[in-house]
Amino acid sequence: MIHPKTGLVPTCATSPIADEGNKRSFRAVGSTHNKASKGRAGGRTIPLHRELADALIALKTARGNEVRPDHPVIYSERARGYSPNAVAIWFRTRYREIGLEGASSHSGRRTFITAIAKKITEAGGSLRDVQEMAGHSSLSMTQRYIQGDSAAKRNVIGLI
Repeated sequence: MIHPKTGLVPTCATSPIADEGNKRSFRAVGSTHNKASKGRAGGRTIPLHRELADALIALKTARGNEVRPDHPVIYSERARGYSPNAVAIWFRTRYREIGLEGASSHSGRRTFITAIAKKITEAGGSLRDVQEMAGHSSLSMTQRYIQGDSAAKRNVIGLI
């Protein structure tokens, strides 16, 4: 659920998640300052999807004080957190088990970025908002993630 709802890559998903106070958004912190953000400082703020908020509340209820804003959400019983590489391998293994060849830990991020790009104008936003939510420094990088839709192209022509 984390990837399609937030677009986090394994480096971010293994980082601490800081609640912004209202359980409606979170800020990816910690390792987002490294390779995941290409050296940019500050991380990014992503509005928190209702389903993900419910899952985090359930996790907090089940695990109590083990779930804290300064700890990674994804961790093992033996260590404070998994490495980004371990999370990527875990996703690849799960995808192969269900027959999704070619899928990776980055697949959910592509799905997230394409989905918000399709919906952002309905919400009153622009591709710049998609870029910021993706944590990209350039719009051209964001465009690489957005998949086209032939049916949508035909439909939009019919609207003008």
